[in-house]
Amino acid sequence: MKKILVSPSLLAADFSRLGEELDRIEAAGADMLHLDVMDGILVPNISFGMPVIASLRKTSRMFFAVHIMIVDPIRYIDALAKAGADGVTFHIEAARDVGAVIDAIKGHGMKAGLTLKPGTPVSDLLPWLPRLDLALVMSVEPGFGVQSFIAGMMDKVSAIRSQSLRAGNPDLIVQVDGGVDRTTATACGAAGADCLVAGSAVFGKADYAAEVTAIRAAAAAGWENR
Repeated sequence: MKKILVSPSLLAADFSRLGEELDRIEAAGADMLHLDVMDGILVPNISFGMPVIASLRKTSRMFFAVHIMIVDPIRYIDALAKAGADGVTFHIEAARDVGAVIDAIKGHGMKAGLTLKPGTPVSDLLPWLPRLDLALVMSVEPGFGVQSFIAGMMDKVSAIRSQSLRAGNPDLIVQVDGGVDRTTATACGAAGADCLVAGSAVFGKADYAAEVTAIRAAAAAGWENR
């Protein structure tokens, strides 16, 4: 069966107990940790920055997948590497030179990801597929958690998955972020996603392991029925 990665979003965690939350999410079998860094300009919210990432890095060996929702992202790549990011995903709408940002990320040995807002056509991202480690499809408007899943975004997932094969990048991770839970995960897998970001669907529940397992299983079932 296809290996599905689950990446709980720290934005939904209890920030008064972050160390404990990381321990619980790792014990629950999560594959990586999704960290949203927002500047209040590209998206209408502000979250956390390098000091928080660096502090968490000291207490966890999980893969830190940092999703930066900031204008002119190349300014922060060096700092993210220093803070302990393992991968950086940035918005195509925010970068003046997409290729330069990818180069900067990979120059630090980090995985490079690219994403786009729901209203941005998938065709803007497709030319970059040969150079990416990850492509992220936002299934909500970025900036806030606990939003409804936009099912129409699965067409973008399908396009990215099929085009990644044509682009000679079959190992590309296709990720979905926004409104993902044990119900919507099936559609994500069926569209070709193999990495799901889940916020309140995991951190908002009593049993993290049960939710991680259920989301992974639902997506894998969708994948098998593609």
